[in-house]
Amino acid sequence: MKKKIAVIGSGFSGLSAAAYLAKAGNDVHVFEKHDQPGGRARQFTTEQGYVFDMGPSWYWMPDIMESFFADFGCKTADFFELVSLNPQFEMIFSDEKIDVPESLAELKTVFEKIEKGAASQLEKFMQSAKFKYEIGMKDFVNKPCHNWAEFISLKIAKSALKLDLLTSFKTYVARYFKSEKLRTLMEFPVIFLGASPKNIPALYSLMNYGGYALGTHYPLGGFYQLVLAMKSVAEKQGANFHFNKTVERINTQNDKVKYLIINGENYEFDAVIASSDYQHTETLLDAAYRNYKDDYWKKKTFAPSSLIFYLGINEIIPNLKHHTLFFENELDGHIDCIYKEKKWPEKPLFYVCCSSKTDGSVAPKGKENLFLLMPLAIGVNDEECIREKYLTEMLSRIEKYTGISDLQSKIEYKRSYCVSDFMTDYNAYGGNAYGLANTLGQTAVLKPKISNKKLKNLFYTGQLTVPGPGVPPSIISGKIVANEIIKIKN
Repeated sequence: MKKKIAVIGSGFSGLSAAAYLAKAGNDVHVFEKHDQPGGRARQFTTEQGYVFDMGPSWYWMPDIMESFFADFGCKTADFFELVSLNPQFEMIFSDEKIDVPESLAELKTVFEKIEKGAASQLEKFMQSAKFKYEIGMKDFVNKPCHNWAEFISLKIAKSALKLDLLTSFKTYVARYFKSEKLRTLMEFPVIFLGASPKNIPALYSLMNYGGYALGTHYPLGGFYQLVLAMKSVAEKQGANFHFNKTVERINTQNDKVKYLIINGENYEFDAVIASSDYQHTETLLDAAYRNYKDDYWKKKTFAPSSLIFYLGINEIIPNLKHHTLFFENELDGHIDCIYKEKKWPEKPLFYVCCSSKTDGSVAPKGKENLFLLMPLAIGVNDEECIREKYLTEMLSRIEKYTGISDLQSKIEYKRSYCVSDFMTDYNAYGGNAYGLANTLGQTAVLKPKISNKKLKNLFYTGQLTVPGPGVPPSIISGKIVANEIIKIKN
């Protein structure tokens, strides 16, 4: 039966849900508070001609994106050109740098130079990571996670021990490598999952395979090309997009959502999917209909927020790659500031994306666009003077590494983005940037539910529910929740 369905928010999970629901013949309407789609993955262009992706910049797990487009009879190449980066990225330590080459065979050579025997250990690690990736990204993450019974299958039962669900990622990596640098390199990807490596299950070594083995890519024109492509797919299926539309209230009747109040007007729907922040969405309901009380969210482990700077630099910066990680300081120290002490880091690590090294369309000729990101505890004070203090430190370290001088004087565009901005723009709980951390206690069935327990036609999708944070999981999340609605007979 054809249903009239509202999707709140046009991030990756919302775009995905809209496309699948429209394909199934439903009347789908996506309501977005901003003037463009994408949520955290929006893009903006400055008067000087700089183009900035506001959020995601690591195009990993390309097979997940291809799988989405294949479901609609197309492929990414129909919409944008995907470039494989070589090196994938470089990691800067206090005394040297490590380039991560495009080829896994070349990466083994890099490892062997740093630690004798590490090449064979990397091969073993990646064989196990590939197994976890194939089980995790094809069987585990596609479950709606209503209950544990969904995971009772012969295939998953046979795989249980190999998935290392009860081993911490940090302990697991230490079994393979002695070098602190190699351990840091292998632990880095799980930062995307929003928790310390010692609190994340070793299952997530699948991230190493999804990144280092499958490669790091870049869509020419910016990550936003993926947003535009998914929107195009959804529209071709019949989905309708409405921008500058803020959902102000979710009204109920007879244990169902009856209508939404959007920009002061009432709109009736048969079902509603919230791709918006889960906790915020529930504040739009009467307290009696919320899945979770405020205390529930306070006890959860959230992924970090971030301090971001978008900088337009009026000359070419030498010796800088597309992706560069400045890890001259200790990883554990920075992580403790995020999760234990919940304060600004004293010895920060940070990441620089200079996409103009790959793509001439994102900066004027002879100039660079820099995206600086420093992971940060949620809820901290982020006033301008604090942001500027850390910008000065980051620029100083970039100058030291690249050999360029006085970067401050070469900035012709600057915009900062931090905790309070995530709260204002996305209603993000605590100003988190990546959602809910994938700790063992917040995995699968233990995550916030995708369906409202009291309202039969209200569902949730995105990085605060299953399967978790990141672009590929968000795309999968949208498909999961769409399938749940499609299964409803009336």
